[in-house]
Amino acid sequence: KPMLRLSSLMEIPQIAVFSHDSIGVGEDGPTHEPIEQLAMLRSQPNMHVFRPADETETKAAWYCAVTSTRTPTSLVLSRQSLPVLENSSKDALKGGYIIRKEKKEKADVVIMATGSETGIAVEAANMLEKDGISARVVSMPCLELFEEQPEEYRNAVLPPKMTKRVVVEAGSSMSWGRYAGIDGCYITMDTFGASAPAAQLFEKYGFTAENVREKVKTYVNS
Repeated sequence: KPMLRLSSLMEIPQIAVFSHDSIGVGEDGPTHEPIEQLAMLRSQPNMHVFRPADETETKAAWYCAVTSTRTPTSLVLSRQSLPVLENSSKDALKGGYIIRKEKKEKADVVIMATGSETGIAVEAANMLEKDGISARVVSMPCLELFEEQPEEYRNAVLPPKMTKRVVVEAGSSMSWGRYAGIDGCYITMDTFGASAPAAQLFEKYGFTAENVREKVKTYVNS
């Protein structure tokens, strides 16, 4: 961590690879589950923090890392096997993009997610559609790169008038206030984790499509 801080300060494009991204490490236990680490890395000036959702986004993250000339990159990778998501693309190079567009003319809610939770968010959005709630899902693999995009692009992905916003990330909520706003809904981790198989932990802490669906329904109808 001190070396990463110095690389940011000195504008050296160092690449750091982190292999434990969430409670998904399961049996490794809470000592290995980085609840606060994403927020810490994201708070560092001149640092790109990538938490990719699948192989496509990982390639984009690596491309960004090896072509950077002054900004170090932290690649925060999942230990679980993750499928390649439909509509994931090189738009990950922009830090955030629409991975699932709403079916209606205007979305009722925007769900933002990173890493392994992105697929869960997409699945929940498909369920919500059957409940009459139209959801846009935005994959946000790198918040810092998204901030570097033109305002026009950022507003197209996260329209200011779309104020119903949900964050789904198995980490601290502290990174997300700028995007979710004061009235946002947070499905995040603000406690330490536990020691159990990954699937059990994701269910225990609410990172399932069914739980996201129910939380969003309550939030949208509140």
